[in-house]
Amino acid sequence: MSRNIETLLLDEVHFPADMRDFDRQQLRQLADELRQETIDAVSVTGGHLGAGLGVVELTVALHHVFNTPDDRLIWDVGHQCYPHKILTGRRDRIRTIRQGGGLSGFTKRAESEYDPFGAAHAATSISAGLGMAVARDLTGGENNVIAVIGDGSMSAGMAYEAMNNAGAMDSRLIVILNDNEMSIAPPVGAMSAYLARLLSSRPYQEVRHIAKELAKKMPRSVSETARKAEEYTRGMATGGTLFEELGFFYVGPIDGHNMDHLIPVLKNVREMKEGPILVHCITQKGKGYAPAEAADDKYHGVAKFDVVTGTQQKGKPNAPSYTGVFGQTLIDEARRDDKIVAITAAMPGGTGLDKFGSVFPDRIFDVGIAEQHAVTFAAGLASEGLKPFAAIYSTFLQRGYDSVVHDVAIQGLPVRFAMDRAGLVGADGPTHAGSFDTTFLATLPGMVVMAPSDEAELVHMIATAVAIDDRPCSFRYPRGEGVGIEMPERGEILKLGRGRIVREGTKIAILSFGTHLSQALKAAEELEAQGLSTTVADARFCKPLDEDLVRRLAQNHEVLITVEEGAIGGFASHVLQFMALDGLLDAGCKIRPMVLKDAYIDHDSPALMYEKAGLNAANIVRTAFRALGRQAGLSQAEIIKLA
Repeated sequence: MSRNIETLLLDEVHFPADMRDFDRQQLRQLADELRQETIDAVSVTGGHLGAGLGVVELTVALHHVFNTPDDRLIWDVGHQCYPHKILTGRRDRIRTIRQGGGLSGFTKRAESEYDPFGAAHAATSISAGLGMAVARDLTGGENNVIAVIGDGSMSAGMAYEAMNNAGAMDSRLIVILNDNEMSIAPPVGAMSAYLARLLSSRPYQEVRHIAKELAKKMPRSVSETARKAEEYTRGMATGGTLFEELGFFYVGPIDGHNMDHLIPVLKNVREMKEGPILVHCITQKGKGYAPAEAADDKYHGVAKFDVVTGTQQKGKPNAPSYTGVFGQTLIDEARRDDKIVAITAAMPGGTGLDKFGSVFPDRIFDVGIAEQHAVTFAAGLASEGLKPFAAIYSTFLQRGYDSVVHDVAIQGLPVRFAMDRAGLVGADGPTHAGSFDTTFLATLPGMVVMAPSDEAELVHMIATAVAIDDRPCSFRYPRGEGVGIEMPERGEILKLGRGRIVREGTKIAILSFGTHLSQALKAAEELEAQGLSTTVADARFCKPLDEDLVRRLAQNHEVLITVEEGAIGGFASHVLQFMALDGLLDAGCKIRPMVLKDAYIDHDSPALMYEKAGLNAANIVRTAFRALGRQAGLSQAEIIKLA
């Protein structure tokens, strides 16, 4: 069927099947329109931009060549999937991305059959793809499995574990290496494109197959020599020796923005029927949008912005961010203590360590997306007397938990874990929520587990962490602004396992662990207004627990409510354990733990997420009244005020 390429082709593409018979000129036009649609959509919603712009042509080519969704297309991390979502039946909802009730900012199985595997953490795609390929083989399927992984994710050990396994199994799997930063490839041009087409072509593959079959009939030494000779000959021409050694047939490098290079290679690869294959594509983050191309971070994550100028619409902060306070305070402490060093796992800007690195370039270590290595590396530093601060998002520290247990905690090494993005994180949703760190760290013998209630307390906890030299410790803090409290000139070293009373009362006690102290204070005001005298305490420590404070609150109040921004099994569990063993549960105090619901909470604004979780001031008030067997007399206006 002929088409007039002057029309808006994107309007004709509701699903990938609608573009399967496009010619290359039409595919180029479609890619241009898709890029503009992605820019326009993200300018309205904010979100990940640079990564998606870098794979526009690749996205179009993959959906054109492969029979998705029967052919499984997996996007590693998933932050580059906005163009993919537009082409797979979700264009009409793309301006809801990362908004409450809207599309996820990552791939999500429940959202579309074109998302065969959900992702938001790096380096999972090859493992998942291999599992799908083996399942296909065991059930007699014929479909292709394609995993698209970025060069940043290739710093994670899991990618190589998966490739090693795939090479040994010889299962048919296609991996697309989207190389946009590492420059690990030779220059891309006509010669490399020609070699890629030649090596992936059917005639070459047929000759190669015949040669392999002949080699099998030779003595093993001859067969192995022939195999290595072929691999290294191609490796010298194409640069893929590493991947060949892992058992992959390497194709590339090719220009990931050139349809004349992409289409024939992908078609050839589609027809290859044996073994794992790696196609090496060179792309540019932010491609086709000048402000993104010029930015150091390639517009990785952006707020709403003006399309013409690229200016982001960021509001003026009312208080310093927790991340900023951490970065600056660590600089201040490091000026006084030359043993302080910092470790990040590919997130220097996100953790505030970029500023630390500009002041102390020899004392910061970015290990890439390798959290397990980051933790054990920090343990090695600590074993030699340095004071390492491993600044890792709560959600990413999960990936290094075995190292936390085996390499840090059991050996009692004083590694300091600074966990950003604690609690619910808004638009990134459940894959990035810092819900579990208190639970999985406080269960470890000897670990000191802290949480500041505001940005000033964070300063004190950093100073305390510097002083702890005989055991590991952690402190957690959320993304976003603090409460606007007056900041200390220098951090105070806190007494381990000691909380503080913030407000005195007699009837209700609220014991807060973390930054929901502000919600506890709001709730106390409302409870006082309704005749219920309320104490508010800041626990500061989950471990060691302030047992004297818990005992005092339990013995002197009718109701004790614990509040934390974490999952079941965290702070409240330690309080209940102590109270049970101390006999306090038999003394008549009614204890009500308030934690995150036992569910994954979809992306939304943090305030609405905490409302869904039942963790705001209005819910604290309701909990107090229910514990007393009464109904809270809150008007709708009062509930809104407290939310």
